[in-house]
Amino acid sequence: MFSLRTPKVQKLNRLTRALQTRSVPPLDLTVTNPTAVGLHLPGDPLAGLVDPRGLRYEPDPKGLLSARKAVASSYAARGIAADPGRIVLTASSSEAYGFLLKLFCDPGVAVLVPAPSYPLLDALAELESVTVHRYPLDPEGGWAFHAAAAAHEVDRLAAQGTRVGAVVLVSPNNPTGTGVAADELEALFALARQHGFAVFSDEVFLDYRFAVRPGEVPVAAVHNGALVFSLGGLSKSAALPQLKLGWILANGPEELLGDALARLEWIADAYLSVGTPVQLALPRILDHAHHATDAIRERVVENHATLAAAFPPGAPASAEPLVGGWSAVLRIPAVEPEEDLVLRLLADHDVLVHPGYFFDFPREGFLELSLLPRPDLFAAGVDRLWNGLSR
Repeated sequence: MFSLRTPKVQKLNRLTRALQTRSVPPLDLTVTNPTAVGLHLPGDPLAGLVDPRGLRYEPDPKGLLSARKAVASSYAARGIAADPGRIVLTASSSEAYGFLLKLFCDPGVAVLVPAPSYPLLDALAELESVTVHRYPLDPEGGWAFHAAAAAHEVDRLAAQGTRVGAVVLVSPNNPTGTGVAADELEALFALARQHGFAVFSDEVFLDYRFAVRPGEVPVAAVHNGALVFSLGGLSKSAALPQLKLGWILANGPEELLGDALARLEWIADAYLSVGTPVQLALPRILDHAHHATDAIRERVVENHATLAAAFPPGAPASAEPLVGGWSAVLRIPAVEPEEDLVLRLLADHDVLVHPGYFFDFPREGFLELSLLPRPDLFAAGVDRLWNGLSR
């Protein structure tokens, strides 16, 4: 009766079960909702939602031109050329992924995602009857992207008769914060041209790059003969996830790009999911967005300094450098299974962090936590974390 695209049994992991049995929530160092961490921002970014033009419904599958021009202007402010005609608005980055998977992947086709990275794409791919395979980031090179790792997986799947429809980049990566070097990007584009796959570049954390390494570039700025689709949205760029608006910026050779955009518009026309009021308000929202990004950047830097002071480089447990995004990675001795450790920290020290395996780290010995909590709460949580790890 039920589609195979939905899981037969919704199993809860041990951590979720432990949280459900608590009567009082713990000190949460995993919160990533920017509307729930006490940011005090000037002005009213929602004022534009009362535009009376929102009473009329005149949909454009790609999004209202005024809204797409606003997105193009925000890219231009970052030094990235973006034609509004190459932008498609979506209700979220999840929907953007869904549209792109529909565009490039028939059932059974593979999509490659980095490991570690945020565990989002598995469910989205399953809903499209697409298989997810992972390529590793370099743990000894600061979690750098190497095109050779993706090439190895493409070749392995080809030998099995499985086509790769897309390779996903996350830049800055979540949770490691790492970007992509231009030479590695060119190698990936050459691979994409050779094997006929697209590149999806998740750049929702583009405004949160703290330590740009030599040679790193925003993927949205280049394509060099490959079809490249860059994802962004209000959730991170304006700290307004509740407004449900994201976008896709398409790049590539003209002979492929026109067909891709026409097909993408056809998919979007089947949904017309982006609300008119938020599109009308988008120019004003994006003008206001720097207040949110500035406040979050300041918060992230302060909290990471607190974490790094408690867990300095070279210590048995040490914080990874702050490179990008708003997550932190803590390397810990692999003497206790991550899940057991996280459950012990929750039960004995009333603090919640994520085990590294949630993000497909290559081995035991990692914790992930958010750098968004209020600084006083974050410092208290780090104290509890230090006590729990120093037993």
